[in-house]
Amino acid sequence: MKKIVVLTGAGISAESGIQTFRDADGLWEGHDVMEVASPEGYEANPELVLDFYNQRRKQLLTVKPNKAHFNLAELEDNFHVEIITQNVDDLHERAGSAKITHLHGELLKVRSSIDENIVLDWKKDLFLGDLCPKKSQLRPHIVWFGEMVPMLNKAIEIVKKADILVIIGTSMQVYPAAGLIDYIKPNTPIYFIDPKPSVTKYDFENLTIIEDVASLGTHKLLKILNK
Repeated sequence: MKKIVVLTGAGISAESGIQTFRDADGLWEGHDVMEVASPEGYEANPELVLDFYNQRRKQLLTVKPNKAHFNLAELEDNFHVEIITQNVDDLHERAGSAKITHLHGELLKVRSSIDENIVLDWKKDLFLGDLCPKKSQLRPHIVWFGEMVPMLNKAIEIVKKADILVIIGTSMQVYPAAGLIDYIKPNTPIYFIDPKPSVTKYDFENLTIIEDVASLGTHKLLKILNK
C-alpha cells in the first residue's frame, strides 16, 4: 500500500469557519501576533494571552470538519496516510484521520510551564492559577514564535518515507514547515492544492497543481489517486 503524506495549513480549516493565522493586515483575530503568540507576549501580559486562546478554544468547539477533512480520511481506504499539520485545531481527528502530527501544538491541550512533557487535554477556559501536577502555571500547548518545534524531526522522518506528497492550504513559505519538502525522495509525485497557488509547475519535479479550495481540490485528488 502506497504511503501518502499530507501537509496541511490554515487553508484547509478556513472552510470550517476558522480564520487563517494571519489576515491580510498581519493580525490574528485583531491582535498583533507577537502579543499573543510569543514567549515575550505571554510574559508581558499572560492574562491577555490566556484569554485569547480561551476565545479560540471556544470558537473551535463550535465548528465542524469540512469536506476536505473527510476526503483525506477517505484516502485511508486505499492508502497509508499520515497528516502533518500546521493547524492547532482537531478537525482532522474529528473527521476520522488516524495518524496526525501537529507541528505547532494543539488548541485543546495545555502544558506545564516547567515541564513540556506534562500535557493535558483541555476544553475549558485556562486561567492564571491553573497549575500542573508539579505546581507550575499551565500554558497553551502551542508552539509560539521563537520556540523550538518539537515535532519537526518526527515530521522529517515521515516525509522521507512518502510515496506521494500532498500539500493543502499552506503557502510552504513559512519555515521550518516549508523545509519539509526538501526531504522527499527523488521523483516523488507532489500535489499542491490551493485556490491561489504560491508555486508554479517549474518549482518542483513531478508537481501537479490543483487550483481550487481545499474541499473541491481534495475531491479532485481522490478521483486522480483512485483511478
